[in-house]
Amino acid sequence: MKTIGAVDIGGTKIAAGGVREDGTIAWRDECLTSPNQGFVVAMERVVEMLHRMKRACGELAGIGVACPGPLDPMTGVIGDVGTLPGWQGASLTDALQPEFGVTVAVENDADAAALAEASRGSGKGSRKFIYVTVSTGIGGGIILGGELYRGAGNSHPELGHQIIDRSGPRCYCGANGCWESLASGVAMSSWVQQQEPDTAPVSAEAICELAEQCDELALRAVKREGYYLGLGLANLVTVFTPDVIALGGGVMKSSGLFLGDVLKVVRETCTQVPAEKTRITLASLGHDVGLLGAAQGWLSRYR
Repeated sequence: MKTIGAVDIGGTKIAAGGVREDGTIAWRDECLTSPNQGFVVAMERVVEMLHRMKRACGELAGIGVACPGPLDPMTGVIGDVGTLPGWQGASLTDALQPEFGVTVAVENDADAAALAEASRGSGKGSRKFIYVTVSTGIGGGIILGGELYRGAGNSHPELGHQIIDRSGPRCYCGANGCWESLASGVAMSSWVQQQEPDTAPVSAEAICELAEQCDELALRAVKREGYYLGLGLANLVTVFTPDVIALGGGVMKSSGLFLGDVLKVVRETCTQVPAEKTRITLASLGHDVGLLGAAQGWLSRYR
């Protein structure tokens, strides 16, 4: 059985792995992204890891890459990604295909994760599935009819930038009160900081830990998180009414604090569709979702 080379690019680190077609991760390694050193230097590290993987696992069937967007999945050309400054216009496909002589499939990282969860995780068996990641920001991928949904020009839908409350905080996207500005990990931290401006910033993870200790402000913060996260999900249920919505990302590690409120908001808001037919659950692939998603991106395109 040949191995798929999988590359998961993040703003902080790059993971590379060898994934079998049955979903087994046979080899993995990672390095720092160090984006300020430039695209070419980063790709040299990726090529080195993939060559080591190839020596350990044998011939490659192809290479799948998951990368933050915006990007063109058909050419592998990276757009203006805030966490990858200076990489705009570079092609992941051109950097890897000549070196290894195999096909390369590039996907937005949230789309790749959606493909993985739909094929091997919480969305397995569903043909109408949405994956949402709640972390530093909010993103997601949509599977309709068993296929990854792409917008005009193969664009990736930015679920995190739907407007939830026009009077809400300003987002870097240019809008006020988008979902990411209200329900992401950074949004939780910013809101707590606004309530206590004279204290040091606190991470979303620390806020959730304080909430578990019954800290009053932290409890208000997670209550607010449940409300705004629920509103965004209610919009997705109303628009798509999918079989399953799976929630992943770092903030969801503390889902026990607010998932009940999320489901309550969805039930109360979605009155015009059979919301009870949409199962909202936690994503199941955890740390492996990036590499599995990269590999599944290649499988979906070339197999």
